[in-house]
Amino acid sequence: MSAPCGGPVPSAPPSYEETVGINVSYPQPYPVPEHGQKPDGKGMNPPPYVGQPAPANNPVTVQTVYVQQPVLFYDRPIQMCCPSCNQMIVTRLSYDSGALTWLSCGGLCLLGCIAGCCLIPFCIDALKDVDHTCPKCGALIGSYKRL
Repeated sequence: MSAPCGGPVPSAPPSYEETVGINVSYPQPYPVPEHGQKPDGKGMNPPPYVGQPAPANNPVTVQTVYVQQPVLFYDRPIQMCCPSCNQMIVTRLSYDSGALTWLSCGGLCLLGCIAGCCLIPFCIDALKDVDHTCPKCGALIGSYKRL
């Protein structure tokens, strides 16, 4: 094909920057693909983060925090460090009547054990709640409820 009026034929259309009028020599915020490179983003580095500079020579304070696992109390003595006197102890157990003791007594009354047999659950430690106390300072450390 020949050019109309015999003028020279341009080899390529103008670029977007030339058409819009963007200054091509201004540094781009993102990397511009080179001639022959596809602009798919592969192999191109992201732009550097431009923000506030990091403060220089700040002392770093380190704080050590000890997290103690929660103590689970059952119907057996446990060895632990008393939170009140900070001594290694084996807890002393004391038994108190709780919900299971009273429910057992009521159940026996409903079955006809009225002549004092319904009071048997108050004599059985396996039906009572357990309090753990420190043998050295006497502080209540924890409790185990049957129900």
